[in-house]
Amino acid sequence: MARTPDHDPDAGMRAVARVRGVREQDSRLGVARAAADEREARRRLDAVVARLAAATDPDAIDPSGFATARLAAAGVAAEVTASRAALASAITLTTVAREHWQRDKTRLSAVELLLERREEQRREERARRERVEVDDLVAVRWLRARDLRDGGAA
Repeated sequence: MARTPDHDPDAGMRAVARVRGVREQDSRLGVARAAADEREARRRLDAVVARLAAATDPDAIDPSGFATARLAAAGVAAEVTASRAALASAITLTTVAREHWQRDKTRLSAVELLLERREEQRREERARRERVEVDDLVAVRWLRARDLRDGGAA
């Protein structure tokens, strides 16, 4: 790779940070989607439970009406069971998605922290070089002033 005067020493790390940023954003969107799916599963369960609670015994106590009401109640109870299983699955998916996002966020933060530290080190190195240069200039000026003073008195 050819080195140019405007070469960024952290170009590779910035590329890694961009990739990790995209992954973190995708993970965050995944968490949002999983949370929305969980809310929807909870809403469906609440609706089915409300339907089961609202089911009433038939007015007529004939055997066919009773059997039909029992079948309907059994169907709604099966829906409740299926809705509870779907909710449990959605909760698990949300938990896994949140853990995945947290891991991606931590990885992104690590790269960003490393970039900040590297930039701070470069700033400190520039400041140190500037101090050395200023010290050298002050020393040269002092020597010239001393030489002029000593040379002028002789």
